[in-house]
Amino acid sequence: MNSPVEKPWILGLTGGIGSGKSAAAQHFIDLGVHLVDADHAARWVVEPGRPALAQITEHFGDGVLQANGELDRAALRKLIFEVPDERRWLEALLHPLIAQEIASHLARAESPYAILVSPLLIESGQYAMTQRVLVIDAPEHLQIERTLARDQTSAEQVHAILKAQATRQDRLLHANDVVVNDRDLAWLHNEVERLHHFYLTLRGGQS
Repeated sequence: MNSPVEKPWILGLTGGIGSGKSAAAQHFIDLGVHLVDADHAARWVVEPGRPALAQITEHFGDGVLQANGELDRAALRKLIFEVPDERRWLEALLHPLIAQEIASHLARAESPYAILVSPLLIESGQYAMTQRVLVIDAPEHLQIERTLARDQTSAEQVHAILKAQATRQDRLLHANDVVVNDRDLAWLHNEVERLHHFYLTLRGGQS
């Protein structure tokens, strides 16, 4: 008799802004690993025609919609930024929906393990959906340098984002694996390949 196919185990992948998390994620995809991006899931749940968008509009009014019926993120951000209670209301609505969305996409994985990549893996509690956590880490001066080179943003804004994201200590406390990405892309690709081969040997994400 054929033994049942084991369900893929889930690796959580996270890192601060400018750490190289996205470059690492892309290389895992290139190696054939099924990957779900929590940021994409957060966008999918508020698409026109989905129940969440109707509830958001009902709560905040039509001012949070663009002319084409899509969510106006900037308008919504402004509303919740100023009123913590409104932010909590929105999070209570969206977090369970995002978790469901992520779970249903992860369930389609056909690779031996699948990846949930999320900048807020630790803060949002999404790491509870994973069996193992990989943190892409980088010295803060490099995070700032890379982000300034990539985004049209100010050093103040980068510092504000760094403050809002989980502290490095917090992320590292939850990490099973850490890659300090302070070299070039070729080196990062090598590290990802090394981890990938190791992950293929793991059952359920634990060594």
